[in-house]
Amino acid sequence: MNKSRSYTAEKMYQSFDTYQVRSRGTANNARIKLTLEDIGWADIIFTMEKEHTNRIRQKFRQYLTTKPIITLFIKDIYQAMEPALIQELRHKLSPHLALPTN
Repeated sequence: MNKSRSYTAEKMYQSFDTYQVRSRGTANNARIKLTLEDIGWADIIFTMEKEHTNRIRQKFRQYLTTKPIITLFIKDIYQAMEPALIQELRHKLSPHLALPTN
């Protein structure tokens, strides 16, 4: 629903000059819902759960032929900006992105 996990990831990276980031939700009642424009804009797509990946693949299948989607498998047990969530995001994203030091 774009309230905790992806929102936190966006905030972690938004001031890091190397990346442009957007966080979006895949649920119908998401705070900010994923659109075709977002799919076109992204070079790589990260999801928190396999269910999110499946929703994206189902809805935008024909637009994803060259877009990597990486599922991070981060459970929805955290509050936004919670230190444990930030640590989990750093750990799961580190194989894919250079991480900000702050």
